[in-house]
Amino acid sequence: MKPAKQQPIAASAAGIPADLVPMGFIAGAFGIRGWVKVVSDTEYVDSLFEYPVWWLGRNGQWRAYKVLNSSAQPKNINAQLEGVDDRDVAAALKGTTVAVPRSEMPETDEDEFYWADLIGSEVINRQEERLGIVQSLLATGANDVLVVRDGDTERLVPFVGAVVDSVDQTSRVIRVDWGLDY
Repeated sequence: MKPAKQQPIAASAAGIPADLVPMGFIAGAFGIRGWVKVVSDTEYVDSLFEYPVWWLGRNGQWRAYKVLNSSAQPKNINAQLEGVDDRDVAAALKGTTVAVPRSEMPETDEDEFYWADLIGSEVINRQEERLGIVQSLLATGANDVLVVRDGDTERLVPFVGAVVDSVDQTSRVIRVDWGLDY
């Protein structure tokens, strides 16, 4: 998942789930029959196939679309959405965010976390010094990295067992073995 787009969405309009989590975006039309090309921000490109309904949104306007058919490509996916029957309609969706309700996402194991659940957490080190708030995460290949911001200061903290002592999702606090001057 791309961390910058993992901020949970505050949806307040009637009928729109309040716990939408961005999972990708529409990159454009695919073919002439209304399919869309989707860049997935999930760990596995085809993870979006697990959700029969996607919420597409732009500028705070959200609409549910049932996924009728889909296929995976090496770096993106293609999908046929209910009500999107031609290339022009599909092209008009370019740039919209694809989101799913957090409540529909599978439960994680004890030591697993969705990036969206970590964003906004306070990071505190062993000396009880506040490092800042998790703004996003980065996938480096070797490990994930917390992007922690405190005012104008940005810290990159490896999200690995040797550094992260605990994650308390209830209080939204991550305790780490990391100095202010690292």
